[in-house]
Amino acid sequence: MNENVTCVKSLDGPTARAAAAGILNMAELVLAADVGGTKTWLGLFSGNGPRPTAVATQRLQTMEHDGLGSMIADFLNQTGARDRVVAACVGVAGPVRDNASQLTHVPWRVDGAALATHLGLPTVRVLNDLEATAYAIPWLGEDDVAVIQAGRPAYGGTAAVIAPGTGLGEACLYRSDQCHHVLPSEAGHADFAARTKREVELVASLAAATGRLAVEDVLSGPGLVTLYRFAHDGRLCRNDPLPGDAALRPAAVTTSALNGGCEACREALDLFVSALGAEAGNLALRVLPTGGLYVGGGIAPHILPALQGPTFLDAFSSKGPMRALMEQIPVFIILEPRAALIGAATRAVGTRLADER
Repeated sequence: MNENVTCVKSLDGPTARAAAAGILNMAELVLAADVGGTKTWLGLFSGNGPRPTAVATQRLQTMEHDGLGSMIADFLNQTGARDRVVAACVGVAGPVRDNASQLTHVPWRVDGAALATHLGLPTVRVLNDLEATAYAIPWLGEDDVAVIQAGRPAYGGTAAVIAPGTGLGEACLYRSDQCHHVLPSEAGHADFAARTKREVELVASLAAATGRLAVEDVLSGPGLVTLYRFAHDGRLCRNDPLPGDAALRPAAVTTSALNGGCEACREALDLFVSALGAEAGNLALRVLPTGGLYVGGGIAPHILPALQGPTFLDAFSSKGPMRALMEQIPVFIILEPRAALIGAATRAVGTRLADER
């Protein structure tokens, strides 16, 4: 089982035992989770500052577990901090209604009320995972992001986030009455709009089999593999063949493209980067994120050199008479892999403070 646990340094050995003792001595903690189609992050945070401070975090492979309840229960047992948890918030990859969600790419239903009862916690709030990511944006530091376009940022302006991973998510964050609010969406399931001759060929090829093409059918890990197959058109790859494990294939495609040697792999990545830039630009036109457009998810940091090239920004800015406006919008790549976890912790702290009023 692939698990990466961090509690100061680890949850093993004398250092970990000292760290666990420190957790036990903390008066109050909040629990956060980021549940994705591939990986899940769990964390305990103290809320003594503007940005919640991580006390213990754990990364797990989502589908290696039976459900979120058992994952969190094991995590709390390891840390011994169950009695210190005063609020919890989980971000999940799926639409949320009435504090519950049927996850899109995982056969789980996450119900906040049921989870709180099962775990013996005071409250569990359920958010869409991109909603959680958006809540982290005000607390991301310089080392947490890479600047793609400096633009002309407006203090307190609306921000937007787009994140390709197992699927594609989008959300926007705005400020009102000194508070941050997030509008979640399921924009990844909107129709994919072809802009170029090659994209028209892509839509014709795939829609014939599926009936329609959603944005996340192209802009996601599985979408990268789809583009790989489209670009190769039945020909053998000049580099290594795709791994047998489907979870490893997107990374294999991007590695092959960035390392060179296979023109079809490079075309697949170019198609992805161009389509991502165009969709990020569409999102920017819809919400006017003068505070910044952020690209999150697990893929973006791994293809940073490609995103720093002209293809992404050209597709982002090529919006006819709106080009000058697009060139003023700051664009960032989120490098912090726990952004959604931090955002969920931020929301948990806010929930706790609201309960105390």
